[in-house]
Amino acid sequence: MTGSKPRISFEYFPPKTPEGREKLMASTTPALSELGPEFFSVTYGAGGTTRETTQHIVTTLTGQGYNVAPHMSFGGDDENTIRDLIQAYRDAGVNRMVALRGDMPSGMGASTQLVYANELVEFVRKESGDHFHIEVAAYPEIHPEAPGYAEDIQYLKGKFDAGANSAITQYFYNVEAYFYFLDQCAAAGINQPIYAGIMPITNYQNLARFSRNCGAEIPRWICQRIEGYGKDVESVRKFGEEVVTQLCQTLLESGAPGIHFYTMNQVEPTRAIYNNLGL
Repeated sequence: MTGSKPRISFEYFPPKTPEGREKLMASTTPALSELGPEFFSVTYGAGGTTRETTQHIVTTLTGQGYNVAPHMSFGGDDENTIRDLIQAYRDAGVNRMVALRGDMPSGMGASTQLVYANELVEFVRKESGDHFHIEVAAYPEIHPEAPGYAEDIQYLKGKFDAGANSAITQYFYNVEAYFYFLDQCAAAGINQPIYAGIMPITNYQNLARFSRNCGAEIPRWICQRIEGYGKDVESVRKFGEEVVTQLCQTLLESGAPGIHFYTMNQVEPTRAIYNNLGL
């Protein structure tokens, strides 16, 4: 790790209940903001299903002085809807966003809408110039729908060519996969920063399910260790904290530009790892 402090950011999903949203904004965000993140990001449901909730959280937190990046995708929305959303975010003082292909809502057939992230990046740049710092997604273990490794790197390059500033990876637990990916990206002419996405290990069943769906590999030794703890939640928590701290330490010492924590809207797991790293 170089002398400069690594970039740290935190990701939320929009809670489904008013109580959940209140907790996120009134207690979770102030607690995590004490760690000095560059920004918070807020996800966007398949086909824009959480559009209003995402927008409400982003604009409220921005109004309170936090730097917040909404996730954006076309999904089932038309250009006018996205154009209005971009303008609403600009008016609210938002200057960063995460542009994704997103998932189409189930039941939608062929669509004339823009879908791919590079097209969304291009659209945002056309509508707002350089106003937004645009993050895009990267996949060190390769997107589950990609036809191949080299092709997926070219898809990422297309997002940068369209005007993205930096990328955040899908979460991973295999540090070699990340650095090999960076090497291959550099060889393909990508020189923008690619930040490591990290998921604290708290609920193993949920993590295993997420990982099957998104193509993130949990190394066998980690699975075996956690399964050996059975229902001992405290041992799983301690082990998860130790493993993810070690992963982050290795990433930062080996030159990763920063870490994006998938917080699952929880303070303690992320704060514990952050404090262990001495940041």
